[in-house]
Amino acid sequence: MRIRKAFAATAVGLFAATALVACGDAGSDDKEGVEVEAKDDCDDKFEEGSRMAELAAAGKINVGHKDDQPGLGFEGATDDRPSGFDIEIAKLLVADLCIDPEGDGVNWEVTISDNREPFLEQGKVDLVLASYSITEDRRLKVGQAGPYLVTGQQLLVKADSDVESIEDLKGKEVCSVTGSTSIERIDEKGAKGVGFDSYSECVAKVLDGTVEGMSTDGTILAGFAAENEGQLKVVGETFSEENIGVGYSKAEPEMCEWINDVLTASFDDGGWAEAFEITLGPSGVEVPDPPALDPCA
Repeated sequence: MRIRKAFAATAVGLFAATALVACGDAGSDDKEGVEVEAKDDCDDKFEEGSRMAELAAAGKINVGHKDDQPGLGFEGATDDRPSGFDIEIAKLLVADLCIDPEGDGVNWEVTISDNREPFLEQGKVDLVLASYSITEDRRLKVGQAGPYLVTGQQLLVKADSDVESIEDLKGKEVCSVTGSTSIERIDEKGAKGVGFDSYSECVAKVLDGTVEGMSTDGTILAGFAAENEGQLKVVGETFSEENIGVGYSKAEPEMCEWINDVLTASFDDGGWAEAFEITLGPSGVEVPDPPALDPCA
């Protein structure tokens, strides 16, 4: 697979770079991604009857993604298709099926945290790359391969707030997205988790003072802080470890090894690092080492 960097004019910060998150213009419509070309050798590549063989033969795939997370999965008003690190990883998988990631064979299906499992169980999407934390509870319902990103939960508050960590908000309302693991972590820390349908809605509630803060993966928060420069900031150390993976149907377990093989290849050939650099790295954060992949059951 031939990969070429397309330089970004704008940037989004990473969770560890809270001092840098006000410097970017996350989710800008003129940001390009990594150019990934579809492979052309799928005739005998996959075992007959496997889901990968079916998708490759059909030349079509449905990919679930977020559309309101700058740097991870974002879709602006004038975007033809979503952008972000989740999207770049999805493109690597799609291309390995000999489907053009930029073509009409890909249906980019917007998902929210609460419908990722139902979409996979119902066959509405073939893959989910939507800041999808790997958990044992989720693996009872769907398959999850990876992780392709490791991050941690932090806190987003108003720029003039005196809050320094989640401990400062015990007994107070902190929002996240309904159906996410973040709500559980908020409650575990003694705050009152409040769920909304989207991250954008949660951010709006922080801005208007309805809730004291928002908490989810630091990568997501950094993007919103950059998008709302001077109004919001990320505070506190991470208080969880979130392993972000690829969702697939539990009825198609053969997809796990294939996903991990594509991820491993991207770790080795630099595709993963380039995707990270173009979407999450321009704020000044160094590209980390690739994460260790979970073995397939």
